[in-house]
Order: sequence, then C-alpha cells, then structure tokens
Amino acid sequence: MYPCFPILFMERECVVRRMERADVDFAVGLAREEGWNPGVHDAEAFYAQDPEGFFVAEVGGEPVACSSMVRYDNEFAFWGLLIVRPEYRGLGYGLAVTEAAFAHAGGRTIGADGVVAMQPKYRDRFGFVLHYRNIRFRGMGRGEMPGGLVPLSGVPFEEVVAYDADVFRAPRPQFLAPWLAQEGATALAALGPDRRLQGYGVVRPCFEGYKIGPLFADTPAIAETLLDGLAASVPDAAYFFDVPEPNPAALALVHERGMEQVFETARIYLGQAPAVPLDRVFGVTTFELG
Repeated sequence: MYPCFPILFMERECVVRRMERADVDFAVGLAREEGWNPGVHDAEAFYAQDPEGFFVAEVGGEPVACSSMVRYDNEFAFWGLLIVRPEYRGLGYGLAVTEAAFAHAGGRTIGADGVVAMQPKYRDRFGFVLHYRNIRFRGMGRGEMPGGLVPLSGVPFEEVVAYDADVFRAPRPQFLAPWLAQEGATALAALGPDRRLQGYGVVRPCFEGYKIGPLFADTPAIAETLLDGLAASVPDAAYFFDVPEPNPAALALVHERGMEQVFETARIYLGQAPAVPLDRVFGVTTFELG
C-alpha cells in the first residue's frame, strides 16, 4: 500500500495500491473515456511487462485515479496512464498515484508522452524536458498486400526481441510476446537477402478502428512497404499511426497518403534520454508504454 500524503482539499481518506491484472482493465477503460482509443487487448501486454508498475488510488474502496510506471531495465522506465476520473480532479489524487509511480521508477530515466494541456505541468512541476512531438494521423485501410513481406511469427522470437531492443533501446520481451500474439492483430516483417530482419510492424484492433505500432524499419523504402502491408490487412477500416516528428521520411509517408492529423503528444524525459535512432522509428508502439 502507498498511503496518500496529506492534501489540502482531500475530503476523504485515499489509499494508493498496486493494481492486480483486472484493475488494468479499469485504467484502459478510463483511457477509452478520455478519447485515447487504446487497443482492445492492450491491458494484457501492458501488465506483462511490469506487473508491479501499475497503481490505483481508491477513496472508500472506489477507484478514482490511476497511473503506470513500467520498468524495462535498470536504466529506463516509462510513465503513462495518468488519469483521474473527472469528478475527482483537482483534489490531489493524480499527484498521489504519481508519487507512487515515481517511487517505483527509482533512479531510472523516465520517459513519457504528454498531452498538450499537461506539458507545462510536467515541465514546471516535475522537471521533464521536451524532446520532440509525436503526431497521430488517421488513414483508411486499403490496397493490395505488397510483395516481400512475411508474417512476423515466422521470425524467431529472440531475433525480433533483439531487433526491437536495438531501436527501442531497452529489452521488452515480456511485453512483445502478448503484443504480437493478441487477437485480431497482424504483424509483418521485412527480411533481407540473408534472411535477417530489416523491419517489422504491427496493426491491432482498437475501440475505434485500428492502430499501427510499432513500425520500425532500417530504411524509408522498407517502412513504406510495411505500412502498405499493414494498411492492406485492415481494408476499409480506419487506422491510426503515431509518427515521431523528427523523422521526415515518416512524415512523408503519411502526407503522400493524404492522412489526417488528429492528435499529438510530446515525448518528454526526466533524466538522460536514451539514444533512440529516430530515423528507424516510423511508428511509435504506444503512447502509454513508449
């Protein structure tokens, strides 16, 4: 248990505790209500990466706020899912779950994707530094499956984990196993002449349409093929694609397809930012876990 520290306007006793697996469904439900459009099966993969990294604030046994701090290794953690139910905002419950989350991070660098309205608070209150924007685009699934792609399930899992860690800059096998296997998702790979992985992407069902993420690739041409393959796998359905602004080739892909910008966040870090090769990141995995 993490007892809440005294807050001036808090009228009832608050208790912060670690979530059980079923509690993560509550957090994802709040994200849905906020219009973040999480994946239908996100909770399973989120919890698998760090079962101790999810926190809920309760008042009288009723959940009122949540936050997560997922630890990837001894150097890096990612903060997300900070949501307070509307009728409990401004009373300190968000700060209470944030304190518990930050304690879980220890001395690790903390990454997050902050919505526009909260960015000044993250900077001024916590000391986060803005590094770049991630921009969400909306497109429609269409087209034929391009040649040269194979199901990612045909690539040895340890190779996928190694490739992913080289781009993400932290190992996340516990997350990737359920993320790649979730119901309704399609995961595609691009292989070189030597059969080595040169890029991969995933499209998964969300409460509205689908989301593509991650999409990692060694070159813009490979990324384009993967994007077209993932779009072809969800014909006539809306899909969303979160692009890091510092990757001009990724922006070119969405502009060439006439995709509509619908949302944005700021990638922020507290501590030394990991040296992510953004020229290989064409689609962010998820705003909640990085």
